[in-house]
Amino acid sequence: MVILKKTYVDAIIEGRKTIESRFYRTKHKWLSRIEKGDKLFLKVSSGPVAATAAVEAVKQFDNLTAGQITTLKDKYNRHILGDEKYWLEKMNSRFGILVWLKDVQQIAPRFITKADWRAWVVLSPKANFGLLDHHSAPKP
Repeated sequence: MVILKKTYVDAIIEGRKTIESRFYRTKHKWLSRIEKGDKLFLKVSSGPVAATAAVEAVKQFDNLTAGQITTLKDKYNRHILGDEKYWLEKMNSRFGILVWLKDVQQIAPRFITKADWRAWVVLSPKANFGLLDHHSAPKP
């Protein structure tokens, strides 16, 4: 499950944002678990799960420098839609991932109870906020 600002969820649904990016100062285990074909649930920050998408491709980056992040911005930002503040905040990151999205489907809004601050959650059959227990229906 990917937590995003509403403007980004809307841009993904509209097809304007086709790459999700995450940059961190420390390496997170889940970064290496994302694979082509994975299903993503897109949740609005402080809002509902609003869409699903499939992972078309993934690129991971280790030991990034500010120069490399600038190069990624120049090459991919038209698909990421990050503003200047976003990129300035990411300049000290050492690890990153770019996830190409496909098969985006808007679904009926689904509110879940999530009490932690994780912005990307790998779901499992036992821990999935009920999202894997019910098939999310496309929005009418």
